[in-house]
Amino acid sequence: MTQTLTVIAAAGLLAACGSESGSGDGGSDKAGPGKGGGSESALTGVRWNVESLTVDGKKQQAPDGAYVKLGGKGGTGGNFGCNGYGAKVSVEGDTVHFEPGVHTEIACDALDFEKSLVRAMDGKLKADVDGGRLTLTTDKGDRVALSSEAPAPLKGTEWTVTSVGDGKTATSLPKALDDKVKLTFGKDGKVTGNLGCNHVTADADARDGKIALGAPGATRRMCPGNVMPTERALLKLFGGKVSYKLDHRTLTLTAADGKTVATATAQPPK
Repeated sequence: MTQTLTVIAAAGLLAACGSESGSGDGGSDKAGPGKGGGSESALTGVRWNVESLTVDGKKQQAPDGAYVKLGGKGGTGGNFGCNGYGAKVSVEGDTVHFEPGVHTEIACDALDFEKSLVRAMDGKLKADVDGGRLTLTTDKGDRVALSSEAPAPLKGTEWTVTSVGDGKTATSLPKALDDKVKLTFGKDGKVTGNLGCNHVTADADARDGKIALGAPGATRRMCPGNVMPTERALLKLFGGKVSYKLDHRTLTLTAADGKTVATATAQPPK
């Protein structure tokens, strides 16, 4: 079922979550800190994926996409399982003071986990870093287990398109297109992929936060009716310059007129 999610244009949240304009090959997050009890340099500027939450001795696995950033380059905040969060964060030695702030309001199946994580993360937590793993512990002994993950570069990554919108709404793709719409920007100055039914290729010159996309060369297969609106929307990105933003493993492409916005994700490394 196609789901339309209203984008909340809260300036505080957008600044807190810190999506960055792409430049060059993309990706600014650190791959992971070294070992230590916890320090600002080891904790900040890293995207920490939430793996699990243990409250009162009961462990819950985190939903896909839950993550936290504790400041530094790339901003502060994250996603607690469903909604995006801004936050106020300070780091002193091995203590993190995390205060959740403005957030989106999307209804989803992960709300129970999200509410538990918000409660656990609200206040002072002890941080323990071991390689690419971080454990945050509350004064009650509840624990949040996290792991660092390297960002995806623009070029050479297979990007799976998850939504197409108009700048005000992000509409998820029809179920029939799950994991089928893909784009790969090559180091040879080309983009190739599949729009859901037809294959596409075009010149792609990325620089200074923009990609000059050439006229698309596409196959002409007959496609089901529910597929064509997505293909037509994505084709509007070609034949001009689009802005792009990289936020860890999420890519956003915006047409010059702002009327077409596509969001894509990269699978985490195995």
